[in-house]
Amino acid sequence: MKVALFITCFNDTLFPGAGKAVVTLLQRLGCEVEFPLEQTCCGQMHVNSGYEHEASGLHDRFARVFADYDAVVSPSASCTAHVRERIESVGGKVFELTEFLIDQLGVVDVGASFPHRVTFHPTCHSLRLLNVGDRPLRLLREVRGIDLVELDGARECCGFGGTFAIKNADTSMAMLSDKVRHVLDTRAEVCTSADTSCLMHIGGALSRGRTGVRTMHIAEILAAQE
Repeated sequence: MKVALFITCFNDTLFPGAGKAVVTLLQRLGCEVEFPLEQTCCGQMHVNSGYEHEASGLHDRFARVFADYDAVVSPSASCTAHVRERIESVGGKVFELTEFLIDQLGVVDVGASFPHRVTFHPTCHSLRLLNVGDRPLRLLREVRGIDLVELDGARECCGFGGTFAIKNADTSMAMLSDKVRHVLDTRAEVCTSADTSCLMHIGGALSRGRTGVRTMHIAEILAAQE
């Protein structure tokens, strides 16, 4: 299968390791992975801020760049949801990573090994727009050596929400405080998720508090062979 990696702005700029992990994982599972260099922002940030007109050119570019691929895989539930909603011509073949692994490749055990205590934060876009359900957890449960612990209040927003965290900083920080408390209650070594945006928000608080808990994108755990 000819697969394109849609890295997203956030990962490309701040968390390139997530994209590298996706490539490692998909190649291990037999996919031919390409990275179209012409890709840019999908326009989500512009639309969310009210700049619909400015986003239209980005939508057209996305459709053109990814037109010839069998599937487009992204380590971002947030951007995947936006593309499906806004770019009809290619939206149907754009998948969040865990959807692609289970629904398209039909695999749950991806050959990963990660002997650490881990808790999973399901992001709002994963839950409410993509409806990924328990796909991430099904994949994590098959990772060899993992100690996967349930996160209380898992379905509650972490408070990031892109520009929400800037425009409503006090509310965002209150929500983040609750999320971090639940993460610490698990005594996990690692908090993972399908969106590095939320992990940046959570990870920042964990780092400032010198908790010793690190954050990792789920792709990095699924690609690991420790």
